[in-house]
Amino acid sequence: MEYGKHQAPARYESGDGCLTTLVRIPVRIVVLVLVLPVRMVWDALVVGARAADRILLRPLGRALAWLLDVLVAIPARWLYAQVLTPLGHGLRWLAAAVFVWPWVALWRYVVVPGVRYGIVVPLGRLYEWVLIPIGRGARWVWGALLHPAGRGVAAAVKWLLTAVFVVPLVLLWRDVLKPLGLAAVWLVGHLIVLPLAWTYREVLTPLGHGIARLLGLLASGVEAACRGLWAAVRWLVTVVLVIPVVWVYRRVLSPAGREIAAAFGVAWRVAGFLSRAVGRALAWLAWHLVGAPAAWAYRTVCTPVGHFLRDAVLAPAGRAALAVGRTARETLRTARETVRQARRDAWRALVGGPREPEPREPGSVLARTLGSTTTVPSAVPEPEISLRNEKSARQG
Repeated sequence: MEYGKHQAPARYESGDGCLTTLVRIPVRIVVLVLVLPVRMVWDALVVGARAADRILLRPLGRALAWLLDVLVAIPARWLYAQVLTPLGHGLRWLAAAVFVWPWVALWRYVVVPGVRYGIVVPLGRLYEWVLIPIGRGARWVWGALLHPAGRGVAAAVKWLLTAVFVVPLVLLWRDVLKPLGLAAVWLVGHLIVLPLAWTYREVLTPLGHGIARLLGLLASGVEAACRGLWAAVRWLVTVVLVIPVVWVYRRVLSPAGREIAAAFGVAWRVAGFLSRAVGRALAWLAWHLVGAPAAWAYRTVCTPVGHFLRDAVLAPAGRAALAVGRTARETLRTARETVRQARRDAWRALVGGPREPEPREPGSVLARTLGSTTTVPSAVPEPEISLRNEKSARQG
């Protein structure tokens, strides 16, 4: 009762009426009936997708990755490292030997010496021994003869052009064209410009001002009429369309939309609770019908049988396989050593081997005689202090 007393004022303060409160529960029940199958199907799909991903897709992906690595990646790496790389190096060396080195040799030993000693050196000698003296002589001729003569000719031509063209044109402009232009400007200003300016200032300007005032008054009247008409149309549209639409949206559509959205939210949550309860019941039933017997059979039957097979069959088979592998490896190693020794013997029989050292006499000691810096084979060593200066005699 206290909870109801405290909750009722908050509900009425939120703006919900009695009709909304009465309609809310049936609407939520109907929405729950509609949403519950969808939520159960959704939860079943989610659980199935997770189980499929964990049980099927991930192991399948790992198996496909391993298969792809074994069938494609490892052979491709071996092919690249053992076949394509040496083949590429060989092709590069062959291409360089066929296409690059001949052109480099041609450029270095034919073209460069030919251009240097056939073109550059002769041109340098021609420039140094022929063109430079010719240029110096031409410069002396220009500075000593042609330049002074050219200056005199230029001065004469300048004086002639000035006397023939410039002086008559200057006199014509100053004495004829300029006075005529000034007179024409004075006549145009007094006969055309002044009457036009007086007409614009005294006639056209007042007339334009009057027309502008008349048009302003007409525009003000039309604007006032348009404003009144627009206000009337706006009031009519507001009263006839806007206010009813706003009332319908605020009093009908918005509460209905809120209630429907809230009903869908509550129904979705309640359907989730029910779907989880059904899922737990099904899981409990599946465990007690399938899982527990399977676990009991695995622990009681499969595990002892597997241990027996591992200890009695697989372990001896593995040890036998290891022994066979060691025997095969020893056999292959012995065969390789035999083949290697046969190859060395065949090579020694074809081309001969290194010279064997001569057998030494047993008991011979390599010693160095006093008074000599060489080691003489089979020489008798002398004592550290000797009274004779003679060398020791050789034996044998």
